[in-house]
Amino acid sequence: MRLNRGVHVYSIPMRTRFRGITARTGLLFEGPAGWGEFCPFEEYGDEEAQAWLACAVEAANVGWPEPVRDRVPVNCTVPVVGPERAHEIVSGSGCSTAKVKVAESTLEEDCARLEAVRDALGPNGFVRVDANMMWDVDTAVTAIRAMDRAAGGLQYVEQPCHTLDELAAVRRKVTVPIAADESIRKAEDPVKVAVAGAADIAVIKVAPLGGVRRALEVAEACGLPCVVSSALETSVGMAAGVALAAALPELDYACGLATLQLLDGDVTSDSLLPQDGYLPVLTKAPVPDRIAEFETGDQAWVERFQRVLSR
Repeated sequence: MRLNRGVHVYSIPMRTRFRGITARTGLLFEGPAGWGEFCPFEEYGDEEAQAWLACAVEAANVGWPEPVRDRVPVNCTVPVVGPERAHEIVSGSGCSTAKVKVAESTLEEDCARLEAVRDALGPNGFVRVDANMMWDVDTAVTAIRAMDRAAGGLQYVEQPCHTLDELAAVRRKVTVPIAADESIRKAEDPVKVAVAGAADIAVIKVAPLGGVRRALEVAEACGLPCVVSSALETSVGMAAGVALAAALPELDYACGLATLQLLDGDVTSDSLLPQDGYLPVLTKAPVPDRIAEFETGDQAWVERFQRVLSR
């Protein structure tokens, strides 16, 4: 790997607690092809973080495949907030699809959030939910049926349970389509994991899968319609996710790449924010000209980067 200069560690507060974190932290570096972002979550070990580094190195040293589209449709993301705030997020997003986080609050609270989201979207919008593996089969079936009613119809439910067998069991008992996320990206070999019997849709994330080219291989192997989702990156890392969505042969669903609004700031003045429900496709990541506002001297992140790089 070639670096044009040193690495930069950033920490940006979250607007709302999301995925159990209150700040997003990562590391940026520049190579001959542009900027890359290395930001595996804190709980990921060095072995799992290798894929995240491969994605960043691809962006910085190689660049991305040619796109087949010049913009990508996206959903807005609704964290675990009250109905009024959920309505505000969706109404102000400009998106016609909303992804709603569920299972971290009571079923009654989740349904109230979904009712507010449907009201904000109107009858023609799409509502999807993400449970992040937090249910068992019976709980999932009960919750999905209730949420489908509350939302006036769900587009799909993402990763309701932990295992592929559980996903398949839920899929047999509900009419709402099932999407697999963690079952793919956390598999020992994502290219070989058999998800077709357990899910209707594959959610793919560029950084945990090792970059755009590797993720394209996973998408082809899944044989399912794909939704590209973010891992809460800044615009630097998000550009790689957009490049993946832009390179997919087919893109039938809005992608979960409009998550920058969850962060209280960005490392670049060229932020990847949706316009009328779409993100533009870039040829390289934007330059992090605002990194000084969020840079931190966290040496532990530099050491982590060096450890993973040396593996």
